[in-house]
Amino acid sequence: MPGARRAAALAVSLLFAGCAGDHSTLDPAGPSARAVATLWWIMLGGSAVIFAATTAALVLAWTRPRIFGGDPSRPLVLWGGLILPSVILVALVFAAFALGERMIGRSGSTDLLRIEAEGRRWQWEFRYPGAGGLATIDTLHVPAGREIEFSVTSTDVIHSFWVPRLGGKIDAIPGHRNTIRLLADTPGRYGGVCAEFCGTGHTVMRFEVIAHAAEDYDAVLARLAAGEAPEEMPGDRP
Repeated sequence: MPGARRAAALAVSLLFAGCAGDHSTLDPAGPSARAVATLWWIMLGGSAVIFAATTAALVLAWTRPRIFGGDPSRPLVLWGGLILPSVILVALVFAAFALGERMIGRSGSTDLLRIEAEGRRWQWEFRYPGAGGLATIDTLHVPAGREIEFSVTSTDVIHSFWVPRLGGKIDAIPGHRNTIRLLADTPGRYGGVCAEFCGTGHTVMRFEVIAHAAEDYDAVLARLAAGEAPEEMPGDRP
């Protein structure tokens, strides 16, 4: 039994280890990402209830058919196939609408920082308006604790801009600009990817987001624009 307990504990540890990491939506580091994770857990709970109730009804119908009366198909279809799933699905829809605004980051903030993100095979270019024409490749510098509006586009094919720990994804479409707002809670490093298959180099089309302390951000951009390395560089992921 001790060996079985250790094996079970190891299995549970491995299972939950998959919920963390640089590209895990279940390890949020911003309000938009937390809304995504919350909705995921709600949907998981709802689907688990439907699965458990349906399984229990089927087991009862198989082992104790008389419990549903002479014709078990009618209550099974009515309750297991219509009423219970409908109630849970309606609740999930309301939860999705309630969390929707938080997921897209429409906070009404007047302290918005705007950054342009341009995808091309197979890299990302980030431009910082008002920073002397500064542009960085595959490394995005942002201030922690401040909402950022990204203007996302592409020069060739459709890409998808996604920082899993900070929020949802948005497509980068040639000739069109989409916007998404993200916020990093604390300074640190966060992984970003292209989430739309775009060709043979898709798997290496990754980028790094470096969230600096808000009070140091302007100095960081100034040093980058001057071709110097920033003095303040966060360490590993928070």
